[in-house]
Amino acid sequence: MNAVSAIEAAVFSEDARTAFAAAYPDRATKLGHGLAGHALLTLEALAGLAERMPADCVEYNLGKLPLGVRPEDTPSNGLTLGETIRTIETNGSWAVLKNVERDADYGALLDRALAELAPIVERETGPMLHREAFIFLSSPGSVTPFHMDPEHNILLQIRGEKTMTVFPAGDEELVPAVQSEAFHAGGHRNLGWRDAFRDRGMAVTLLPGDAIHVPVKAPHFVENGPAVSVSLSVTWRSDRSVAEGELHSLNGLLRRRRLPVGRIGARPEAQGMRRIAYRIMRKLGV
Repeated sequence: MNAVSAIEAAVFSEDARTAFAAAYPDRATKLGHGLAGHALLTLEALAGLAERMPADCVEYNLGKLPLGVRPEDTPSNGLTLGETIRTIETNGSWAVLKNVERDADYGALLDRALAELAPIVERETGPMLHREAFIFLSSPGSVTPFHMDPEHNILLQIRGEKTMTVFPAGDEELVPAVQSEAFHAGGHRNLGWRDAFRDRGMAVTLLPGDAIHVPVKAPHFVENGPAVSVSLSVTWRSDRSVAEGELHSLNGLLRRRRLPVGRIGARPEAQGMRRIAYRIMRKLGV
């Protein structure tokens, strides 16, 4: 299949869109997709893409990590990014290519995928904002530590096998409020891990053609199978996710001043007065 015909093919079947509609925006759920074997997602195509991307759009390191690891303790693999991708079957590494939608071909692929979901998303959380795509490459046995992300996300498995364990968003034992506040102030995505957490997650094994919807800030970790894994993540923000971030940021400002913080409701986009207060405080540099 050539790149043009793959881009024109449906990414999500009717069954996948139905499952997504039943889960979005608050529940993780397994889906199917039609991009396995896509010409733009081979290792050689991705190595070429990586080599022409800006340095701030790539991240890579050794892949066999504990579930909980501090960002400053993440070890380098000693290779260039191109070498990392071309030899990923044997080098024990993990890599992510960020904002690949800036490349025209990959941008078209993102647009195609999200256009199929846009009517569902707009009905629940409004227009898709800040649409982005990320590509993850993992050596056999690699681990992506326990972390959270600020976007609505669907991860599509392209090659290999991995198991993603997803936890409920909004559980303050997993992610204390102060950590959410620090995250929205620019803190790292990695989270503290305790073995007692494991049974609270939903483990989903992904094979080529499988996908998973991950809600905003739902904590998760990923364990790669016995072969090289390639995954495509298509993401977007919404007024709801932006509002949630603003309200946590407001609470962070208030907490640092030892003032009472506010409750963040199930529909943070409706908490207009608090959002305006945050924007005024940010503009004033308070």
